[in-house]
Amino acid sequence: MYRLLIYYLCGLLLVAMFFGAIGTLTYPPHMILLSTAIAVGVCYGVNFIFAKIYTAPSNTESALITGLILALIITPISSPKDATFLIVASSLAMASKYIIAINNKHVFNPAAIAVVLTAFGPKESASWWVGSVALLPFLIIGGVLIIRKIRRIIMIAVYCVTAIISVGAMAAVTNHDTGATIQATLLHSSLFFLGFVMLTEPWTSPATKTHRYVYAGIVGLLFSPLIQIAGVYSTPELALVIGNLYAFAVTPIAKTKVRITKRTMYGTRTEDIELAPERTFTYKPGQYIEMTLPHHGSDVRGVRRYFTLASSPTEPVLHLGVRYYTHGSSFKKALHAVDAAPMSVGQIGGDFTLPPDKNVKLAFIAGGIGVTPFRSMVKYLSDTNDKRSAILLYSERNPSDVTYREVFDEAYAKIGLRTKYVLSGASHRSNNEIIGNINSQLIAQEIPDYTSRTFYISGSQSMVEDVKRDLLALGVPRRNIKTDYFFGYA
Repeated sequence: MYRLLIYYLCGLLLVAMFFGAIGTLTYPPHMILLSTAIAVGVCYGVNFIFAKIYTAPSNTESALITGLILALIITPISSPKDATFLIVASSLAMASKYIIAINNKHVFNPAAIAVVLTAFGPKESASWWVGSVALLPFLIIGGVLIIRKIRRIIMIAVYCVTAIISVGAMAAVTNHDTGATIQATLLHSSLFFLGFVMLTEPWTSPATKTHRYVYAGIVGLLFSPLIQIAGVYSTPELALVIGNLYAFAVTPIAKTKVRITKRTMYGTRTEDIELAPERTFTYKPGQYIEMTLPHHGSDVRGVRRYFTLASSPTEPVLHLGVRYYTHGSSFKKALHAVDAAPMSVGQIGGDFTLPPDKNVKLAFIAGGIGVTPFRSMVKYLSDTNDKRSAILLYSERNPSDVTYREVFDEAYAKIGLRTKYVLSGASHRSNNEIIGNINSQLIAQEIPDYTSRTFYISGSQSMVEDVKRDLLALGVPRRNIKTDYFFGYA
């Protein structure tokens, strides 16, 4: 996501410079380029300084993204005063990540809080010049690609619909032309850039669906510039900052440094990495976490990665299940090689969790490294002696690829979990193993009461979609199917 967002922001700036060169926009290309260089440079410098002061990993991607955002929402400089405003805003943005933070987790979107502070302090405001008609097609096309990639389409839809309703309602109440106001909002405002780029920022938005929709609704509701908050007219950045407060209140604080304490290989390409966190935090079995691992020579996939936790909240350490490939990413290569590095984790979230009702019968279907959330769930059920009805179908190519067999064997002994290992590349099988692939026929054979169970499917996107299609064909209600995709194994 982060690299895609960087390409998107750079693309918008390049398009803006082109339109500036031909006169469609009033800002000459050199002004846009200079503003971008100043914003990015200051963000890099301030981030580096504060990272040293707080002995935290220096996340260069975050500094670059924040600088690019500020270059697109603050009017390109044309005077020393403009340059001063841009420098102050860029400095405040990066400093806010460290100063306005609780337990190492920053509260506000850096770019948004920076321009809120400058508006109340030196009375300098963001113009959101990126919201021009000329840039609108590029803004929407790139933004849709981003929210599709990170699966935030419904969230953005909630935000946009709520914002338009709010704008229309306030226009009617204040005797403005409702149609013209809504048209201006769609064509000449910050609506789409705020939603696609800043509303979806992972660290300051909720990590579960219901809270994300409420958060999007709050920001959309406050989007109208005709709304007054404590006597102050609302702005896009103020609406987002208020939404950030809600997100912070409902999101577990999980940002902490971690160190590797143990490695366990399963076969030749799968590893369980045990991590000891400096600070404990709360999470549910099946949730994910973001890891930051700064390393030299990072490739286009960057220095941050999401992992579903394989550990149970009942364990004092964290477990990550990692699968390596011959031509893997620089992140995976660095993770496989290091024992002591400035790593940190944070942004806990996800809805792929156990149902609160213990009477619900469960069926887990895992493909490859997609077994990690089930290791978390099964370990939790075993440790808490929760004997709810559960079955696991776990697909791998060969017996040597099977991961966490010892955890599932323990769960069979303690709570009666039944596990079947489905091996697509094996020539012979042993106990609890089936040669073949997971399909509707196998599901019906191994889980005869499938219509009465809630299914959890985790694996590659193609595997998850295939199994979901088979379940629907068998008559399993859509509401009884929960999915968890694993994008980008490398």
